[in-house]
Amino acid sequence: MSFYYIFQNGKIILKEDGAIPEAAEIDELRQHFVNAGCVDKEDKDGDRWAELEMTAKLPDGFDACERRGCWTAVGEEQFFRIGKAFHYMDWQRLHKYCGKCGAQNVFDPGEGAMKCLACGELFYPVISPAIIVCVEKEGKILLGHGVNFPAGRYSVLAGFVEPGESLEECVAREVYEESRIRVKNIKYFTSQPWPFPRSLMLGFIAEWESGDICPDTTEVTDVRWFAPHEIPEYYRGVSISAKLIEDFIKRHTKY
Repeated sequence: MSFYYIFQNGKIILKEDGAIPEAAEIDELRQHFVNAGCVDKEDKDGDRWAELEMTAKLPDGFDACERRGCWTAVGEEQFFRIGKAFHYMDWQRLHKYCGKCGAQNVFDPGEGAMKCLACGELFYPVISPAIIVCVEKEGKILLGHGVNFPAGRYSVLAGFVEPGESLEECVAREVYEESRIRVKNIKYFTSQPWPFPRSLMLGFIAEWESGDICPDTTEVTDVRWFAPHEIPEYYRGVSISAKLIEDFIKRHTKY
C-alpha cells in the first residue's frame, strides 16, 4: 500500500474522513497533475507526491486542508510525511529554471537534484535552518507575541540562522534582537523539520544573563516573563515550540 500526498495551492488533499488517499484512489486526479515524484528516493515504488493544477476541481470525497492544522486528522507521523512530500514538491516547483543561465531544469534522480539542461548546474533541495529557544530566569520563561499571532497567543522566540553564524551565535543574536536580553549557558534541546515552507527547527534552552525586556516591535509586539501557572495560550500539538514550553512547565511545576 502506498500513499499519494497531493498538494493544491499549498494545501494537502485528504479524503473526507481525514485519511491520506492511496494510489488506487486518485485516478480522477491524475489527469490534473502538474508534476509528481517519490517521497523517499530509496523507495521508487513507495509513497508519491503530486502537484495538482491550481484550478482543478476535486472529485466527491476529497477536501483541500490546511497543512499546519492537519495533524489532528492524520496524526504526528503522517503530519511530518506530508511535510517531507511538500518540501520536495515545493522545491521542484520553484526550481523549474536555472538560476545561472535561465534554461530549463529537469529532475536528476541519480543526483537527487534539479539539473540544468543547458549548463549542467545542479540545484539541491533548499533547507533553511532556524533556532527556537526557551530562555529561563528564576523559574520563569521568556515568551513573545509575534506580529502575526492571534490575540493572546505567545511563544518562545525563534529566528533564521544567518550566513557565517553558529547555532549558538544565532540564539544569542535572535534573543537580543527581539527582547534586548543577553543569554548564557545555551544548550541543545531537540530538532524537527518544519515545512512552512522549508525550515529545520533547532531547539535550545538558555539562561538569562543580563538586560531588561525591550521588544523589537517589527517582529514581536510584546515580550514577557511567565511563571508556569501564568503561561498564556500557545500553539499546541506537534510543534517544537510546544515541546519547549511543556518541558519548561514540567521541570518547574511541583506536584
